Amino acid sequence: MTSAERPSVSPRTERALRDAMERLFTGRPTRTDGKLTKNNLWREAGVSRATMNRATNVLADWDNRIGHSPARTQDRKQAETITALRQHLRKARTDRDRLQDQVDAAATVIAALYAENAALREQISNQSAIVVPLTPRR
Repeated sequence: MTSAERPSVSPRTERALRDAMERLFTGRPTRTDGKLTKNNLWREAGVSRATMNRATNVLADWDNRIGHSPARTQDRKQAETITALRQHLRKARTDRDRLQDQVDAAATVIAALYAENAALREQISNQSAIVVPLTPRR
């Protein structure tokens, strides 16, 4: 028997891995937090990581199922939502910065107009209050 013909793991180990995979995909883990990761697969099965890595048929099935699982679809949707929210946040920050620049410019103009108004009031108050009577026309 060549190494290609030999089973990669014992039937018992393969069954443990497949049972663990089924528990993870159905949301009924017994030893892990239930996340769909290979770390959880070998822990859930109660085998070593090296043993799991030798179970190439099980890993191929895992990879195939993980790509089509509802959890993976939900992960993709969440990733898309996060990406969209990050883009929205970047745009909101850019808009906020632009608006803050406008507020700063308006405050500068208002301060200049206030100073000019105060100077004009000062100038008016310093003028003499001489009243020149108008002579009536004859």
